[in-house]
Amino acid sequence: MRSPPLPASRPDPQVARWIARELAAAPPRAPSLVITVWGDAIAPHGGAVMLPGLIRLLAPFGVNERLTRTSVFRLGRERWLAAKRIGRRSLYRLTTSGARRFEQAYRRIYAPPADAWDDDWDLVIAGSLPAGRRQALRDELHWDGFGILAPGVYARPVQPGNTVSTSLATHGAGLIVVRARDNGAADGASLTAAVPHAWDLAGIAAGYRKFLRRFGGVIERFRRAPGGNYDPEQCFVVRTLLIHEYRRVLLRDPRMPAALLPLDWPGAAAYALCRDFYRLTHARAEQHLAAVLEGPRGALPPANAAFYERFGGLAG
Repeated sequence: MRSPPLPASRPDPQVARWIARELAAAPPRAPSLVITVWGDAIAPHGGAVMLPGLIRLLAPFGVNERLTRTSVFRLGRERWLAAKRIGRRSLYRLTTSGARRFEQAYRRIYAPPADAWDDDWDLVIAGSLPAGRRQALRDELHWDGFGILAPGVYARPVQPGNTVSTSLATHGAGLIVVRARDNGAADGASLTAAVPHAWDLAGIAAGYRKFLRRFGGVIERFRRAPGGNYDPEQCFVVRTLLIHEYRRVLLRDPRMPAALLPLDWPGAAAYALCRDFYRLTHARAEQHLAAVLEGPRGALPPANAAFYERFGGLAG
């Protein structure tokens, strides 16, 4: 859906200084930034853009043309993207597998923290596996929110819509997947008591608190802007840096139910900050994308319906 035209705006000098300081202090790596931009901003618009527009879009982050070309070439080699020549220019499009991988990766970013839990756990028990397969299994289960209870034993609280990845089948025989629950009558350690040892919750909490300190001030600056008069490019740049950093912290977070977390857990506050900024600025950021990017048929297609469902719903 297309939003009505927004009034003209001017860049905020204070926001501009914040962006400059952040990029000088912690410049994002170009390949990782391209993944963030593609998943957050380009995928909802069909996942295909002309390369010159992408080069212009990444320039405010200090990513030059050579780095952009190198990054998309690498994503093509890893089969996230496919390239197509249109005249003298290149169109880069998400592959089918790339779109599926982006959807899996970014679904967690926009979903609210877990709340309800019925006390059930998923357990994966691995038999004897070669070292390479054992490490691949561990990485995959870590991505799916599993912690290590003991060598070869992985656990995760069951949450709505969270099923054990079917790709575990690629690891072959020797895996046992079961549903379990603590037995209060039994004498011994419980799964719930193992949470602080199986997951680095203290390290993840520290990452969230650092994230809140880093972005809280600049977002408050946007909140105080009279009449919501935000500069489109600044909205896009700050949103991208916000989601880029949130993604880095979130990918370490198993997204535990609230019942298993400390009372002062900062993950909910980090999610709320992202949600509020996204809702505040998404219309302006979309305006910037439409002005800079081109799709395969010229103008960038409007964002899909799923985009407007992010963070519990965005105004159209």
